Amino acid sequence: MSEKKRIIFHLDMDHFYTAVEEREHPEYAGKPVVVGADPKQGKGRGVVSTSNYEARKVGVKSGMPISRAWRLCPEAVFLQPNFPLYIRVSNEIMAIVRKYADKFEQWGIDEAFLDVTARVKDYAEAEALAKKIKREISEKERLTCSIGVGPNKLTAKIASDFQKPNGLTLVKGSEVQQFLEPLPVRKLLWVGRKTEEKLKTLSISTIGELARYDPSVLTEVFGAMGMQMFLNAHGIDRSEVEPRTEVKSISHETTFQEDTAEADIVLEAMDVLCEEVCKEALNQRLFFKTVAIKVRYDNFETHTRSKTLPFMTARARDLKKSAKGLIQVYLQSRRKIRLIGVRVSAFVKSEKQKTLC
Repeated sequence: MSEKKRIIFHLDMDHFYTAVEEREHPEYAGKPVVVGADPKQGKGRGVVSTSNYEARKVGVKSGMPISRAWRLCPEAVFLQPNFPLYIRVSNEIMAIVRKYADKFEQWGIDEAFLDVTARVKDYAEAEALAKKIKREISEKERLTCSIGVGPNKLTAKIASDFQKPNGLTLVKGSEVQQFLEPLPVRKLLWVGRKTEEKLKTLSISTIGELARYDPSVLTEVFGAMGMQMFLNAHGIDRSEVEPRTEVKSISHETTFQEDTAEADIVLEAMDVLCEEVCKEALNQRLFFKTVAIKVRYDNFETHTRSKTLPFMTARARDLKKSAKGLIQVYLQSRRKIRLIGVRVSAFVKSEKQKTLC
């Protein structure tokens, strides 16, 4: 008897931070909402964490300098992130979702993969189950999500983004290549802007063009990643939905909408990332000892630095101080920065930590 083909869901909450804010504040309904830094009448520092669809219609995007967001949409509601609220709502949503899967893998605060192979006999039942999940989240949390359904994680992840917001997209195994064919290569997991630009020099703009390209040339140009991209372009992805039982690290990063050498903008964005990392660590009752930062310049040259603290901590102020110290050497270069990231590791559970540092 042949093994039953997998059916995988990818669930992605719609503009999560701003959606939660709109739920808590009905007066924001229909208005553009931006979560990030204080715009200070167009002179504020920092970046946009996320924006709702009304704000996106006028060009406000994640990673954009908050000053530019204000110039594009001064009538928007600008809010500082409320991470304790977002994490609490995320936990409630994931508790709803988790019970519908045999294997469950949470990605960040607002995404999850579900392996429902043993729960449904075909895609008709899978569609009914996805609708049930969406309905329960809507009724209990008054929020919407988009779900992609496919034979593997790769396809499900791309499908969940296909009909946002509040979408449901099913891609059966026999339909995968037809579904992927016209999409831009950037839709593939792990294909960022730098890789996309390299692919364009090979006259590859769509996933279909990548699938038809000589894999030996791709391997020559990209190394092992070239063959991985070739397989993904054919819809091949054998990675499992794996519960994350032991957290090795927690990291957050942001790409600036415009490359910047302004230290204030970079440091404001780093503060936000440190808050996000600490909230996630606290949510999982973890203390950390190692701090690392990542900097990517406008030419995609990437650097990382790390340090090990003399104590365990989960305090944002400790992380901010360490991260800012690590990044100073890159700020002093006055080179334009495209991306920054913050990561913590070397964890101990809070129940094992006797003294709060």
